Amino acid sequence: MTIAYWMILVAGLLPYWPTVASKLRRDYDNAAPRAGVDRLPPRQQRAYWAQLNAFEAFPLFAAAVIIAHLAGAAQSRVDALAAAFVAFRILYTLAYLHDRPMLRSLLWTGGLFCVIGLFVAAA
Repeated sequence: MTIAYWMILVAGLLPYWPTVASKLRRDYDNAAPRAGVDRLPPRQQRAYWAQLNAFEAFPLFAAAVIIAHLAGAAQSRVDALAAAFVAFRILYTLAYLHDRPMLRSLLWTGGLFCVIGLFVAAA
């Protein structure tokens, strides 16, 4: 299995990291996990939002990797772009958790450029 395919697995698991962070509080009610999101403390709200964004970013990334593989793009380029995407997403989540909106936006853009790069590599 290629590095890029492993990065799909890592990217698919990334949303669960901020999920855990958003639930690390005493008043968390697992019977109604989505109730009261608007009443979460700010850091847990950001963790929840980071989780949602990670789920939103994943499908296009996974499709880009698979399409690049099927199109026969240079494996080293596909691997590098996939690994860079995962790195951007990890840093994005950290920026989100630490309330760094400008940095977060720049990191999000870097991840998007990686996805675009995968499609361009497949062209």
